[in-house]
Amino acid sequence: MLSRRPISRPQQSSQLLSRLARHALTGLSALAFATSVHAQATQENAPAVDYTVRIDAPRALEELLEDNLDLMRWRGNARVDLEQLQRLVKEAPEQARTLIATEGYYSPKISAGLDTSGARPVARVIVDPGQPVLVGDVDLVLQGFASFEEGGAPFDANALRNRWTLPVGSQFRQGDWESAKNGLLRDVAQTRFPRARLVETSATVDPDSRRALLRVVIDSGPEMRFGELRIRGLTRYPREVITNLNKINPGDEYSEAALQALQSRVQDTGYFSSVEVSTDMRAVLNAEIADIRDDADDDANPATPERPTGPTTLPVVVRVTENKQKFVEAGVGFSTDTGARASLGYDDLSVFGKRFKSDLIYEQKRQTAKGELFWPTTAKGYNDSISAGVEREDLRGEITTLASVGAHRSWGSPLLERSLTLEALTEKREVEGFEPTRSKSLPLTYSITRRRLDSLIQPTNGYVLSGQFGGAVLPILTDEKFLRIYLRGLYYKPVGAAGTLLLRGEAGAVASKEKLGVPSTFLFRAGGDQSVRGYGYQELGVQQNGATVGGRYLATASAEYQYWFKPPWGVAVFYDVGNAADRFGDLNPKSGYGVGARWRSPVGPINVDLAYGHAVRKARLHFSLGFTF
Repeated sequence: MLSRRPISRPQQSSQLLSRLARHALTGLSALAFATSVHAQATQENAPAVDYTVRIDAPRALEELLEDNLDLMRWRGNARVDLEQLQRLVKEAPEQARTLIATEGYYSPKISAGLDTSGARPVARVIVDPGQPVLVGDVDLVLQGFASFEEGGAPFDANALRNRWTLPVGSQFRQGDWESAKNGLLRDVAQTRFPRARLVETSATVDPDSRRALLRVVIDSGPEMRFGELRIRGLTRYPREVITNLNKINPGDEYSEAALQALQSRVQDTGYFSSVEVSTDMRAVLNAEIADIRDDADDDANPATPERPTGPTTLPVVVRVTENKQKFVEAGVGFSTDTGARASLGYDDLSVFGKRFKSDLIYEQKRQTAKGELFWPTTAKGYNDSISAGVEREDLRGEITTLASVGAHRSWGSPLLERSLTLEALTEKREVEGFEPTRSKSLPLTYSITRRRLDSLIQPTNGYVLSGQFGGAVLPILTDEKFLRIYLRGLYYKPVGAAGTLLLRGEAGAVASKEKLGVPSTFLFRAGGDQSVRGYGYQELGVQQNGATVGGRYLATASAEYQYWFKPPWGVAVFYDVGNAADRFGDLNPKSGYGVGARWRSPVGPINVDLAYGHAVRKARLHFSLGFTF
């Protein structure tokens, strides 16, 4: 009869036990076995034996045993003779018992045997795990967690208990037990109490009743507040590059998320090759040393008064490594939309205290030269810049040359971005069979993008909505007044354990008395990797003397199902539809459909699609990286 027994210790011992439970078999026992094998093989020169192992167990446990049993690890070793194999078979049940206990099975029936009747010995291990141990009770004890100031926010102990990830009734696994404890500690340490610690953890298992009684005692430690901002490593660039991005005020409650957000904002400026944002913990360490000394003084002199307690102030420290002030970068690439690509960029991080960035980009269908001057982010979070550039585009029989000067302001976060752009444009437009036309315009555009995604790089759930509203409505540097609206949406929805449904749609409209004089960049065309697949880049639009030009209206939609058969690898099927036209009633939808391959690369999803354009009756290969937004 098995008796009730504890299987865990306080935090450090418990973590060590978790590791030993699975890996002790590769430590001292394996070393002893290897020593024995070597000694016997040296002394007796016994012939090696080639054997097979068959494990009869539930699939999850079978994989666990295959990865950890000595029988599996020593298979094929030239030093293992028949006597050593018999020893391995004899030890297998106890090893298996230790291993599957980590999965919550404490009353298994395990047998092992060796069949030598054939030319090749067969070692068999048969496992009946029995019923798993379930969590019977969770005793979660919180010590401290009191607000030190009157009117301060109380700690939500119930919310913390609700986030416990190994509740009553769940199967008790050693890995889940460790994860639950560490997760609890992380939840506490992320806000207000970064010095929290587990002072006691234990799990008592009763194999007879198949119940595990869990006890966790966590101490909050002192409450922490943010202090002043300290910057280390800044010599070349102005402090405002960092201080204007800081949303942390002295006296705010400690928050790991606030530190990470500041680090992300500073890193995104481009001024630094590395950024580390942390708190100066010396005040905490000094207080702990003082506590130790006070304890010693109390032992010697019980009359020593207690030191007053209260929130500890932690200065916020930003450590940076500055990028070089000037650098040049070059690159090559290829897109199924615009063809081969070569680029050259020059970046100067300190031009009159501003950042200057310029790019030369040559693509088969588009060439661009642009320079932009960026101001440091303001204290209110505004990012301002001015730019000038020239772009030439040769698409579908229409050649446009656009020169622009603009001022741009953006603000917000990756979850909600907004921007305002004022541009002065001059455009030359050429279509074979027509006289070249020139136009100028002074449009003002407001853009907004809302993101609610589980990941900004590898999204699988959530949505993105984007809108642009604007136009040129004043007769200043404008040949044709117009208003423009453009909307785009993207929706991700998990389907089952390995599938994702992706829906995409866009619509746009331009209102003006005459189309001539509205810059082509504000009109609409469809087709390509991020539009209607099965058609060339901007192949769908208004036909003019054999050329495809932009229209006043746009509507496209797409439905795609992705199946991740072996993450990060997946396949997809899709159906796209849409078109652009000068009149809403002429939006004859063109469809494309096909299959694709997917790979979730570290820099974003890579998509390779083979699509059939129904209207053109031919297939086209599309390649894209990431997703637009």
